Amino acid sequence: MHDVSRLFRQRGFALLVTLLLCTVGAEGQVQTAGPGQELHGMSGSAVPTSGSEARLTALEKQNADLQASVAAAQSAGDNAWMLVSAAFVLMMSGPGLTLFYGGLVRRKNILGTMMQTFAMMGIIPVLWALLGYSLAFGENTGPLGSFIGGFQNALLHGVGLLPDKVYVTTIPLQTFMVYQLMFAIITPALITGAFAERMKFSSMCVFMVLWALFVYSPMAHMVWGKGGLLNAALGGKFPCLDFAGGTVVHVTSGVSALVCCLYMGKRRGYPKEPMPPHSLVLSCIGACLLWVGWFGFNAGSALNASGLATSAFVATHFAAAAAGCAWTVAEWIKTGKPTALGAISGVVAGLVGITPAAGFVSPISALWIGLLTGLFCFSMVFFVKSKFGYDDSLDAFGVHGAGGTLGAVLTGIFAQAAINPIFGKDSRGNTLPSGVMDGNLHQLFNQVVGVAIAWGLSIVGTLVLLTLVDKVMGLRVSAEDEQTGLDLSQHGEEGYHAEPAY
Repeated sequence: MHDVSRLFRQRGFALLVTLLLCTVGAEGQVQTAGPGQELHGMSGSAVPTSGSEARLTALEKQNADLQASVAAAQSAGDNAWMLVSAAFVLMMSGPGLTLFYGGLVRRKNILGTMMQTFAMMGIIPVLWALLGYSLAFGENTGPLGSFIGGFQNALLHGVGLLPDKVYVTTIPLQTFMVYQLMFAIITPALITGAFAERMKFSSMCVFMVLWALFVYSPMAHMVWGKGGLLNAALGGKFPCLDFAGGTVVHVTSGVSALVCCLYMGKRRGYPKEPMPPHSLVLSCIGACLLWVGWFGFNAGSALNASGLATSAFVATHFAAAAAGCAWTVAEWIKTGKPTALGAISGVVAGLVGITPAAGFVSPISALWIGLLTGLFCFSMVFFVKSKFGYDDSLDAFGVHGAGGTLGAVLTGIFAQAAINPIFGKDSRGNTLPSGVMDGNLHQLFNQVVGVAIAWGLSIVGTLVLLTLVDKVMGLRVSAEDEQTGLDLSQHGEEGYHAEPAY
């Protein structure tokens, strides 16, 4: 970008000098025309000579070349950032979530748990190319166009290497497609934390394919797709602010996780038998990778390398830090000791809470969102879960469902047009307010509508799909297989082997 700036200064100066010379030359030619003389092609007025015309043509060409160079440089920079962001979001699934979840289960289930996320990294891309992307982002002019996309982008038809001017203006549409794919991978993977240690691998794969088609894709279309009911950027009926997936990713996965754990029941022995994490070291490493990867998740959702990406980056970091501190202090007060598990859980809760708000709020607002989300998720895990006794094994609902819901509501409160004027301007040219603190009280209603739709779709869709898969092939492993562990019963291998004594 420094080279482009220097090029602009050099060429801009040259163009200015050329223009002045052309002007002086033209004036000189007019002055040298004697009384009664006429310049070629005109009578009584000055026209440029062929030399001045050539200089003007060259000037126009230089200006066009300069604009093309600037546009090419911007496109290259934006595309590079988005490809890196896509890789960061994939890193959140593997190795981030695989290690985070893998360390939280018992050692006999580590490979089975890791395989559930790893399977999504292989299955969902195929599904996305065949149909998923089209259902989420394809245009649908039919009666269901507000709820789900059409089929015109099936098999990635029309998804090429140029911007489409609807979703992106400076990067290839394929870059946008593959970036959104990474969200579609991690969302169903998050659900696996609720039924950890007790679902058959085959049933899990079938359920997740159906869930991605009938729950994730419609929600993604409603919030982000052209013509979507909740799309704030493209004129949805209920414009719900969701910068990076508070409703699309976290509410849907978290609420679906709650439905899964209630439908399948508790792990055998829970809560009487202790079931502590077998390796918090792995979970801490996974949480750190999630934290870093989340910058691609949130800042990348700006879809360009701009000041908005910087704002989302900063908000993401501040919220995660505030939530980690809030959870740790709350746990310290309650139990007398701050734990590593509490700290990493708090950080993830803050990252979840800031996801819908990252591109709409100031750094100080991000601190508040992190603080409130950290305390809220702590209460859900320590008090609500204990009171109702459901076995949300790895707290997928307590962190993602609860944190995503609160974050979406808080977005409607803290969003500022000064950060992101998403609603444009009124007829007088005044920027329209974004959130409640900005003067838009109605936005809180829109956020609640978005959250309610996400909850309803997740509950109904997940329950129907679980029932269907359960009736056809069964969901839960046998008591014997659960006792043995998923590693051996589902995959015929172990994550750890005892070293022989020599």
